[in-house]
Amino acid sequence: MRAVEFHEYGGPEVLKVVDAGVPEPGPGQVTIDAAYTGVNFADLKARSEGYRVSALPFRPGLEVSGRVRAVGAGVEGLRPGQDVVALVGSGAYAEVVAADAVTVFPLPVGLDLRTAAALPTVLPTAHALLHEVGRLSAGETVLVHGAAGGVGTVAGQLARAAGAGAVYGVASSRDKADYALRHGYDEVFTADTFDADVRRATGGRGVDLVLDPVGGETLRRGLDALAVFGRLVSFGNASGAEPWQVGQPELYAQGRSVAGFSVLNLAQSAPGALRSLAERAFRTAVDGTVRLPVTAEFPLADAAEAHRLMGGRASTGKLLLRTAG
Repeated sequence: MRAVEFHEYGGPEVLKVVDAGVPEPGPGQVTIDAAYTGVNFADLKARSEGYRVSALPFRPGLEVSGRVRAVGAGVEGLRPGQDVVALVGSGAYAEVVAADAVTVFPLPVGLDLRTAAALPTVLPTAHALLHEVGRLSAGETVLVHGAAGGVGTVAGQLARAAGAGAVYGVASSRDKADYALRHGYDEVFTADTFDADVRRATGGRGVDLVLDPVGGETLRRGLDALAVFGRLVSFGNASGAEPWQVGQPELYAQGRSVAGFSVLNLAQSAPGALRSLAERAFRTAVDGTVRLPVTAEFPLADAAEAHRLMGGRASTGKLLLRTAG
C-alpha cells in the first residue's frame, strides 16, 4: 500500500510517498481502507518540530474515514465492509489505517465519507471547549482565536446555537475574517489588537469565555480580556512559546479561571469519555446545527502541498487528503 511518511524533520518537502506493508488489526483494533484523511495543524508540528513523534520514520494523520477492512479479536459492534470514521494517534496518511476500536465510529446517518473525515478532531474539540470545559451559558460572550480554522469554524456555529450573547473571533487576515463572519461570528478582530477590540465591543466588561490555541503572549492578553468570573480554555500552543504558567496574581482578583483540553490526550487517558463526547458532537453535524466546509482537497501523494497551504496560514475551514480513487 501507499503511505506518506517523513524520515527527518523539516518543511513540507520531507513528506515522502512510500510503499509499506498492509497492517493487520491487533486485539481491540480494526483496519480501515481509507477514503479521506483530515489534515491538522498537529501534523505540521509533528513534521517540523517532532510534536508527539516517538521515533522516525513517522507517519502523520489523526483522522480518517473509510470502510472497515478487518476486525481484531475482542471487537464488537464493527464489521468488515462497514463505513466508519476514526480518530487515531498517528498513521492516517495511508491507504490502510489501523485504529483502536474504541475511537472508531459508524458513519453518522446522513453524512458521506468526505464530510465525515472532517469531524473526528475538530467537532469534539469545539464541543468540549464550549460545553464540557468552557461551560458556556446562554447570553454569555465568547472570543475564539483562529476563528477561520477548522475548530474555529465549528466553535462559532456551536456558540451561536447555544444562545451566546455575542460571538467574537480573531483572524489573521481580512479574507479569513470575512470567512468567519459567515460561520456564526458577530465581529472578528485582528491578532495585534484583539484585547483592546474586546474591551471596546463589550463596553469595557470583557468576555465570559476565551478559547485559545495560540498560547504564549496571546494567552496572557486573553486573560486580560476576560470579564469578572471569566474562563479561558487553552487547547494548543501554535505560537511555539514556552509552556505558560498562571497563578494567584492573575486569577484571584476577579475570580477568573483557566482550563485546558486536548482531544488526543483524552483519547489516551479516557477513551470512553471521548467516545461519549464525540457521539454528542457528531449529532450536531447530523441535525444541521453545524457544517464544516471542506475548502481544499489533495490526493494522498500531494500531502506536502496540503501542508504548504496550511502552513502559509492562508487556509480556512478543513483540508483533506483523498486516499481512494
